[in-house]
Amino acid sequence: MTRAKICGITRETDLDAVVAAGADAVGLTAAVTVDTPRETSITRATDLAAAVPPFVTSVLVTMPDSVDRAVELVDRVEPDAVQLHGNLRPDAIAAVRERAPVKVIAAVDATDSAVDAYADAADALLVDSVDEQGGGGTGETHDWERTADLVADLQTPVILAGGLTPDNVAEAVETVRPFAVDVASGVEAEGGVKDHDAVRQFVERAESAVVSA
Repeated sequence: MTRAKICGITRETDLDAVVAAGADAVGLTAAVTVDTPRETSITRATDLAAAVPPFVTSVLVTMPDSVDRAVELVDRVEPDAVQLHGNLRPDAIAAVRERAPVKVIAAVDATDSAVDAYADAADALLVDSVDEQGGGGTGETHDWERTADLVADLQTPVILAGGLTPDNVAEAVETVRPFAVDVASGVEAEGGVKDHDAVRQFVERAESAVVSA
């Protein structure tokens, strides 16, 4: 069964709705260098991470400029995992993985030539449609067939992101066969505010999608 992560949680009411919908993970965006309505303060992210119940994974989504900064943020927020966007190269990702007491997810562009190196460095890859600043959350899909090839070739778990919605997530799962899917803007009523019905539909359709052997 494909797992579902709902990213960009900014409010307790949305966190409660995401958990009630059966999502496997929640993304908390803090300390990023792009302008997004989904960013919270580090203090807010810490409070939300502490409110995530057992058996749901809290993920700090951030864009640190160094290994030291990444480790510092993990120590402050205390998530279950950290998702790294931006310009850290594979050797830096590997260093974060060695030093931080959490699982490390490396966010990569679907066309990045260094995907294999990132896969070796991280615990999981999040394959997204990335903007010029290295941020995700663009709301744009990418070549799912290319990502399907990555899933087939890599041992590292692949999380599919980029332009997913309740309407297309089942097709995405059936095409790519990822470990998990990730959504932010595709389940929002407005920037940073989740549509609880859309969240429920997304999780249901992601987890019930039929993946052929």
